[in-house]
Amino acid sequence: MTSQQAYQLLFDIALILALALAFGQAARKLGQPAVVGEILLGILLGPTLLSSTFSARLIPTDIRPPLSALADIGVAIFMFLLGLEVDHRTLRGDSRRAAGAAAGAMILPLGLGCLLAAERWHVATAPSRVGFVLFFGTAMAMTAFPVLARILSEDRMRDTEIAGIALTAAAIGDVAVWSLLAVILVVTDHENTWHILLAIPYVAVMLYGVRPALARFTARFADGRMPASALIAVLVVAFASGGATEWFGLHFIFGAFFAGLVFPRTGSAKVREQITEQVGLVGNALLMPIYFVMAGLSVNLRTVGRSGLIDLGLILVVAIGGKMLGGYVGARASGLPSRQSAVIGVLLNTRGLTELIILGVGLQLHYLDTRLYSLMVAMAVITTAMTGPLLQLSYPVHQRIPRTVTRSRPLPNLSAQEAES
Repeated sequence: MTSQQAYQLLFDIALILALALAFGQAARKLGQPAVVGEILLGILLGPTLLSSTFSARLIPTDIRPPLSALADIGVAIFMFLLGLEVDHRTLRGDSRRAAGAAAGAMILPLGLGCLLAAERWHVATAPSRVGFVLFFGTAMAMTAFPVLARILSEDRMRDTEIAGIALTAAAIGDVAVWSLLAVILVVTDHENTWHILLAIPYVAVMLYGVRPALARFTARFADGRMPASALIAVLVVAFASGGATEWFGLHFIFGAFFAGLVFPRTGSAKVREQITEQVGLVGNALLMPIYFVMAGLSVNLRTVGRSGLIDLGLILVVAIGGKMLGGYVGARASGLPSRQSAVIGVLLNTRGLTELIILGVGLQLHYLDTRLYSLMVAMAVITTAMTGPLLQLSYPVHQRIPRTVTRSRPLPNLSAQEAES
């Protein structure tokens, strides 16, 4: 790297972080999670608003590879922390009702997404029709737990019974969608067939070698006071796991996620809290804004045209209708009252950053072209931004019931609570 490239890289990082902070704070003032503002920043710095020439001057092409590398590191850290938090989420709320809501909110948008992809195959550029259809349907089925958790926390709803069910449903959906996506990549990848066989010993090593070793290692820091060297050791495991899955044909996000998923839970709550706090600070505050910008450089809504707007409308109908109706039906089938089921459907429509990561994988592996990728990113922003306002309409503050009841006790009916108030 030349001296000019070095100072340009540092200037660009400083610019991205400053703008991300400003856009994140602006989003919060508008009642949105900061991630909405950060994603919009990435889109606005790309060719959608700026000319390609100006965008190239702002972030030169020879600077983009190191920025992309930093963004990938941020995604790996994010996926590791996402896997690390799964155990906490599944302990919240009513697991039976959450499983019903998760099933409905995944199966319906998955099916509708596959139907839409099959109908629009003639305008797609993906090399495999089966891969395109399955990937598109899977992308529609995602719920972004981290953004959902932030919305519930900022909206003073985190300690309600509905929040517990929604968070648990989102956790179940996360694991199911990532697992399904991994299967799709294995089935449709014909170039690394023999490498995929390495997934079997990889899983065995992670479960029966790495997990017990991590349990013994973290037991030394049960009080939560991990030195920097211990945190680095944990990151070594996460990055090595991501590198392994990338090498044998899966994306590195799966290895990073699985490393967090197999992290020992028993007796290590304080350890996980410290890892989430300190490692997450680097990943979320420093590296993920760079990812948003690099993702936004591939979004160009200026050229979608009238046909693109029609496709965006169809995508929104499938994404919003599938999630809300599916979540509602699944929650109702598992015993929740009607209005509470509607709230669950609204919450599970959140996509945000997790959706952006899936779309990035699709663009990289050519399941999506730039045009469809741009439309899907727009869908992710719209569905995430609408969650807060719809939540206020469907579940006002005065109707929110703290999570003080036991899991065996039925949830109070929202309509009855409204009548009492």
